[in-house]
Amino acid sequence: MDERGSREAFTRMGTLGIEEEYYVVDEHGRPTSGTDELVYDSTPPEILDGRLDHELFKCVIEAQTPTIEPDGDPRAHLLAVREALVEHARSNGFDIAAAGLHPLAKWRELEHAEKPRYRAQLDRIRYPQHRNTTAGLHVHVGVDDADKAVWIANEIRWHLPVMLALSANSPYWNGFDTGLASARAKVFEGLPNTGMPTAFEDYEAFDRYERRMVGSDSIDDRGELWFDVRPHSGLGTVEVRTPDSQADPDRVLAFVEYTRALVADLAARYEDGESGREGRRELYDENKWRALRHGHDVALLDREFESTLDLGEIVDREASRLGISGIRDLYDEGSGARRQRSLRREGGVAALADALRLD
Repeated sequence: MDERGSREAFTRMGTLGIEEEYYVVDEHGRPTSGTDELVYDSTPPEILDGRLDHELFKCVIEAQTPTIEPDGDPRAHLLAVREALVEHARSNGFDIAAAGLHPLAKWRELEHAEKPRYRAQLDRIRYPQHRNTTAGLHVHVGVDDADKAVWIANEIRWHLPVMLALSANSPYWNGFDTGLASARAKVFEGLPNTGMPTAFEDYEAFDRYERRMVGSDSIDDRGELWFDVRPHSGLGTVEVRTPDSQADPDRVLAFVEYTRALVADLAARYEDGESGREGRRELYDENKWRALRHGHDVALLDREFESTLDLGEIVDREASRLGISGIRDLYDEGSGARRQRSLRREGGVAALADALRLD
């Protein structure tokens, strides 16, 4: 990966990219070391060529859609990538599963990847990275101006706990019930350069920060700034990294729809000269904590951080304001975390593992 990005990367508005992290599982639905076979030791389908890689653990894999044009169909691209990945995995004796954390993944029993980048991270970060069995959904939306992208990333922060609450799909970690709706969000926050970022004045301020982090050997490259949202200075996008991974593609597409609508709305506000909202990072962090703890049952601090609103009321307002429907469907369908607990209680770990597999 290039160490740094540049202002010149931000050239196009409204393109999309969807990155999903999955678990490679065996015939019993348990995470297993299969990424070498899938990524390095076999030829993937053409749509996955250059868009398939493993993550920190050998049981975690990432697949990316091609760049989706502003008038393109995200559903068609997402389903094509998923179908190719499942077929590729099954032809090598594996299945694919998705959740923010796999409930049967015990990090002490699983192998880390041998990729030099990850070995360097393990040596530098130690325990927090050694236990990082997380899997997330990342949505990229193209932005045609670097300063605009930074402003959008600042302003979208209030919406991230809404996404996290709706996506919360990881109550189990290392084999036990954490009591959280998204334990993934809390486990991942153990790494440096994660969580809710501070606001940056403009792209120059963000570039100085990125340059300082690389130049001081705090990170090896820009990709190690793992915040919940970031201006991606290599791809020219605003990248939202908040949601837990999802097995159901309709749930993924709801977050794609919401993210794309937010970026378009905020871009128009920036172009109209709107001032950014003030707010301490600690207040954004409070909303994130509430979301990962309570999921669909959360009450979040409002935009002014003066009172609270139930998630259902926020969803209704956002859906009406932006003219979207997917997040309403997500809310009405109920919590992924609650569903996981119900499946385990009624059918045991085998039923839970089966429910997380991709069709």
